[in-house]
Amino acid sequence: MKFNLAEKLAIVKAIDEVILADGHASQSELIFLEKLMNILQFDIDLIQEARKTTGNQGLSIIKAMREDKKTTLIVLLQEMAKADGKVDDSEIDLIQNIISHIGVYSD
Repeated sequence: MKFNLAEKLAIVKAIDEVILADGHASQSELIFLEKLMNILQFDIDLIQEARKTTGNQGLSIIKAMREDKKTTLIVLLQEMAKADGKVDDSEIDLIQNIISHIGVYSD
């Protein structure tokens, strides 16, 4: 699936927020992030740019994406949350908040 630059920025913003939701970035989360960088074709500069973006800006971009892209994002967020072997309540809350704001429902 191809994402445009704005979509990648919003996805990276959401993923970065999940990584940092529990207060620390584990080595396994960083490894998963590196894999995503290759799959989605973005670099460290986009991560830095995403960190300058507000959560509301990212959510607005995600909300405008097609449903299949939103569903893909939700899967990526869930996989990132599980990357360190445990899913923290703050990660669950963040993902549920994103889901409720973008209008997609996930199990």
